[in-house]
Amino acid sequence: MTKIIKEPTVNATHCVIWMHGLGASNQDMIGVVDALNITNLPIRHVSLQAPNIPVTINMNMLMPAWYDIKGQQLTDRQDKEGILSSDKLIASEIAAQESQGIPTSNIFLAGFSQGGAMALYSGLHHPQFLAGIIALSCYLPLDNECEPTQRKSLPIFLAYGNVDPVVLPEWSKLSYKKLSEKGFSRISIKNYQMMHEISTQEIDDLREWIKSRVS
Repeated sequence: MTKIIKEPTVNATHCVIWMHGLGASNQDMIGVVDALNITNLPIRHVSLQAPNIPVTINMNMLMPAWYDIKGQQLTDRQDKEGILSSDKLIASEIAAQESQGIPTSNIFLAGFSQGGAMALYSGLHHPQFLAGIIALSCYLPLDNECEPTQRKSLPIFLAYGNVDPVVLPEWSKLSYKKLSEKGFSRISIKNYQMMHEISTQEIDDLREWIKSRVS
């Protein structure tokens, strides 16, 4: 799998695995890493590239996507086969980082939009406890059959835009509600006056959230 790796200025003890949005590239998430400006923390950043697949909503055009989207509704974003396939790719990267000496408990999954959806799904279903999940402008896919294996103390940073026309704020709120009902009590939920994007304030809040979890 194609990926971009950014090493810290000190020896890495933690890792954040990033997933980009539909039709984007792994370079986009490296832009977020650069904006965070936390190279002094012992964190390796790995930005994954989604495979090119036909996406129904975009006239079956081949584009980078973690799974298919068939329409504008949340129910049109439940491509189970595609989600499970991408989940395996993410799990393989977690294993790769483990083989390089970073324990699973020090690995975060992070993503924006469709990539954030995958961060939530894979993070909740990974059999070993992770350091946390960073879910930006997204939702929990396959939420009606989601039976997380993670301990309920898993830290989650869930952020969304109040006027997002792509991933509706109601979808993010619904994901928060369902996760709360399942017993996840360490969810830091944030909303910003923005559309389908990442704001400066969001970057600032995320930076502090990460710093509080990495020694």
